[in-house]
Amino acid sequence: MKITIVGAGAVGASCAEYIAIKNFASEVVLLDIKEGFAEGKAMDLMQTASLLNFDTKITGSTNDYSKTAGSEVAVITSGIPRKPGMTREELIGINASIVKQVSENLIKHSPDVTIIVVSNPMDTMTYLVHKTTSLPKNKIIGMGGALDSARFKYRLAEALEAPISDIDGMVIGGHSDKGMLPLTRLATRNSVKASEFLSEERLEKVAADTKVGGATLTGLLGTSAWYAPGAAVSSMVQAIVCDQKKMFPCSALLDGEYGMSDLCIGVPVILGKNGIEKIVAIDLNDAEKQKLAESAAGVQKTNGLLDL
Repeated sequence: MKITIVGAGAVGASCAEYIAIKNFASEVVLLDIKEGFAEGKAMDLMQTASLLNFDTKITGSTNDYSKTAGSEVAVITSGIPRKPGMTREELIGINASIVKQVSENLIKHSPDVTIIVVSNPMDTMTYLVHKTTSLPKNKIIGMGGALDSARFKYRLAEALEAPISDIDGMVIGGHSDKGMLPLTRLATRNSVKASEFLSEERLEKVAADTKVGGATLTGLLGTSAWYAPGAAVSSMVQAIVCDQKKMFPCSALLDGEYGMSDLCIGVPVILGKNGIEKIVAIDLNDAEKQKLAESAAGVQKTNGLLDL
């Protein structure tokens, strides 16, 4: 099976690396507009194959979408990354035109493809793909919640002084510093609620640190993070192509679920061979419902900036 990744920058290359190492795909195609860039990244990655014991073929292409034909899943990472002090929403003008063109070209050569959107502002870019393509809604997925939940579990493990393998937790809502909703009430350590170990004040700090997780890394690195986003995407791709039926919080187009319609926002979903196979309803309390509604209002405001 073939996987395409559009955008051979740090995030795209990390996606390709993690997918290849997991050895579940026959081919990964890296595509970029910069002459020779994707080809160079692909060659560099292929020179690790004998050292890391994977047989996945990685090929690079400069803007030749015919090389992506027959892709089962395509990942859109292309667009400009955040710089220190920037919000994800400030990227909308440039990235919207890029994502629209990329998705159209992907579907032209792979009409049954499932698209995972990484480009920011991610919820709005996912909504844009829904509005400008003919793909069924289960085949268009935004990555954000999977990454945000990984960051949440990292912060929980840090606070609990526990191994991450002990930790379970989920972030829903918009993929933005203000919009995401870490579900501290439902977070657990080996099925025991985190609130049994941590004070409410400490859990609030965990949530706050999670919400600015991307901005924190941008400040430290001078650009957007790439290792965790690449790992999040690779896990989603594997769940789809290997039909794992795994649950991830992802940006999905809602049609009445959670009392919302006509927007993409992070909610728990089951990922399998058909993409989003089910949107999972979870029982939120009144405070969580209010925060989710506020997050949705923020996403809708950003959606309003699209030229549809």
